[in-house]
Amino acid sequence: MAQHYLAKEGILAVRRVKKSDIEFLKEVLGAAIVTDLDSLSANDLGRGSIRRDVEDELFYVEGLEATAHGVTLILRGSTDHVVDELERGVTDALDVAAQTISDGRVLPGGGAIEVEVADQLRNYADSVSGREQLAVEAFADSLELVPRVLAENAGLDPIDTLVDLRAAHESGNNRTGLNVLTGDLENSLDVGVVETAHAKEQAISSATEAANLVLKIDDIISAGDLSTDKGDEEGGPGGAPGGMGGMGGMGGMM
Repeated sequence: MAQHYLAKEGILAVRRVKKSDIEFLKEVLGAAIVTDLDSLSANDLGRGSIRRDVEDELFYVEGLEATAHGVTLILRGSTDHVVDELERGVTDALDVAAQTISDGRVLPGGGAIEVEVADQLRNYADSVSGREQLAVEAFADSLELVPRVLAENAGLDPIDTLVDLRAAHESGNNRTGLNVLTGDLENSLDVGVVETAHAKEQAISSATEAANLVLKIDDIISAGDLSTDKGDEEGGPGGAPGGMGGMGGMGGMM
């Protein structure tokens, strides 16, 4: 009923709007979210323009306030699956950009940081004796899996690429990484191939914790087949069939 009277006055009112849509309109229009109409004021209102695309059945909302900010991206694809993949890709890219801006730290990409850390670990391994030295060297080898995979995906020889990266870092070029677009080893920061420091720290920390968890397992006990026989599931076979009924009284034998 309330919507009817509002519509007669040219006021659009909607119900059951998703919270994400409300927050998006708030950012675009420069408005404020008000949960109580009694506390509504002119400062809470936003301003914008609405343009309708009849062919695509879409509405374009643009903010007019100086404090408003927001962008609408229209993703198109041949199938729903393609559009979903595009949406996930854009979302991941925006998350990375937001994390980079909030953290403010970047590292050289292209496998540069992994090769440099592996080189430092091998130098440290020389000061460790016993089995611990083997563990440090194994940790270093595991880090170099990243440049190996990058080289393979770029159609390059992973062994030659890794050898060249090691040589570059041992010579003091600790920012040298693989540029998969050109296939060359370059200063990753100069060509803009970077990674977020927070994501790299989290990846190495999580991988280390997982490896430690596996190494703490002393033994593995394989569970047998816990399923029961069909007869057991049905309560087991029944008892022996009942005996045959007794014969009627027979006359005595002569």
